[in-house]
Amino acid sequence: MQTALLALGLVLIVEGLAYALAPSLVVQVLEMLRALPETTRRNIGLGALAIGLLLVWIAKTLGA
Repeated sequence: MQTALLALGLVLIVEGLAYALAPSLVVQVLEMLRALPETTRRNIGLGALAIGLLLVWIAKTLGA
């Protein structure tokens, strides 16, 4: 449970920083994503999921 809360907190920090430091860039990125086909957005999501799982596995392997 502690690890899940830590992970959620880190995600919220990164999301918050993006909106706080570059809100217009976030809007541009969302518009670009909207223009992509659904399958491409799904593949981007699956790629992000795979990278996230890899990073969590590496962190756990290193003792986090």
